Amino acid sequence: MPLLTLLLPAGERLAGIALPASLAKALGRADEVGAEPGEQAQLSRHFRLLPDRWPHAALTRATDAGLDDARSAGWLRADPAYIRPDINGARLLATGAPLSMSVQDVEALLPALRPLFGDAGFLLDAPHPTRWYLRLPRETQLPDFPAPDQVLGEDVFDHMPDGPQARRWRTLLSETQVTLHNHPRNEARARAGLVPVNSLWFWGGGVLPDSATSKAMTVFSDDPVLHGLAGVGTFNAMPLTDFTDFESLTHNAVIDLRALRDPKALLERWLLPAQAAAAHAHVAFDLVDGRVFHLQPNQRWRFWRKPRTALTA
Repeated sequence: MPLLTLLLPAGERLAGIALPASLAKALGRADEVGAEPGEQAQLSRHFRLLPDRWPHAALTRATDAGLDDARSAGWLRADPAYIRPDINGARLLATGAPLSMSVQDVEALLPALRPLFGDAGFLLDAPHPTRWYLRLPRETQLPDFPAPDQVLGEDVFDHMPDGPQARRWRTLLSETQVTLHNHPRNEARARAGLVPVNSLWFWGGGVLPDSATSKAMTVFSDDPVLHGLAGVGTFNAMPLTDFTDFESLTHNAVIDLRALRDPKALLERWLLPAQAAAAHAHVAFDLVDGRVFHLQPNQRWRFWRKPRTALTA
């Protein structure tokens, strides 16, 4: 019996939407397991890396520039960012895709920044407009940089790195911000109604893992991290658009739906068909808020259990 795992956003994404009777009944009869909340913990439930670290920069580098390139060095993401000063400090409001970075933005900004990092012994490049990288010697010791989604909306000074290596990176960040603040490309972005690129955000440092394993044979996802992980893993990664239907899956698979924003589409296109597939498969709904529902064929006899009216905690 195949194990079909749906990686889902928090249950609050479906708040206010009534669950159809069949899904409410199936969830009421399912086995619910508590798990560690958070996206990183969610991924770690299904993928095992050796060494047991998640170097996001190296993994996305494998997607953006190839496995051989990713294996050749250590990596640190240095993503374009918009930080807005306010009376209480400075808040990180956007990184990556929300900045609507164009090829022209990259071609204008990257040459101005490269000398700053070249003097420090690091090469800055951007194989993807919203994913920028610093190539590092593999043995480089890095501070603990938080991921952007841990900082968005908060004062960046509360998340500056500590430790013996931190001073060097604080200086590089300060020099970067001065260079970007004075760059004419940001004037062009302002005329186009876009926010300035006035900083970089360092995060996800490390080297590519030696191996990765999973119970799944196939992962359907648009996450470049998981596509990079498949390069060193025992599974295949396919775009989410390559998914056809649950009935055709005869082997273990992970379907990554974390990025979906339309709750109605999430319910109708994915959850209801997955619930129907539980008649012949083990289906797991793994929510990022730390709850996992296991739906299996033999649960249909649990007729005494009440339907679950919502996926919220």
